[in-house]
Amino acid sequence: MGFREVPIESIEFNPFDRIGKQWMLVTAGDQEKFNTMTASWGAAGVMWGKKAVTVYIRPQRYTKEFIDTKDTFTLSFYKEEFRKTLSFLGSVSGRDQDKVKEAGLTPVSVDDTMAFEEADLVLVCRKMYHAPMPPENFDDKSNDEKWYPQKDYHVMYIAEITKVLVKE
Repeated sequence: MGFREVPIESIEFNPFDRIGKQWMLVTAGDQEKFNTMTASWGAAGVMWGKKAVTVYIRPQRYTKEFIDTKDTFTLSFYKEEFRKTLSFLGSVSGRDQDKVKEAGLTPVSVDDTMAFEEADLVLVCRKMYHAPMPPENFDDKSNDEKWYPQKDYHVMYIAEITKVLVKE
């Protein structure tokens, strides 16, 4: 695997750019069976004294099944040349086809979960908390209409970042 582990403090990570603009892959499962999805919603910071990330997954997403049954998952980040790949991975379901193979990514096993050789940054994450995001908790009620016309409310996952890998 062409990665080296680094302390999280040594990386430059602007979540507004890396997550919101460049997107990421959320991947869970093991070598036997896994799935990945593209995400552009998330957060990074500190929770319960640990370096943490928050990701949001809709209930119909196939990757959610793997996140729910495993303790760990990865968030992986890519250079701009992979934009079309990330767009493709976010538009088709792994239930219906081998989208990773079709996308041309190379799966690699990392700490009991999966990532991809083509990433330039991988965060290995261990779940700490999850909760649904029901509409009655929205302080800004317009978010219900705007983001949830199908009433498919996200589940929020907070996870500790246990390892940071960068491309060698």
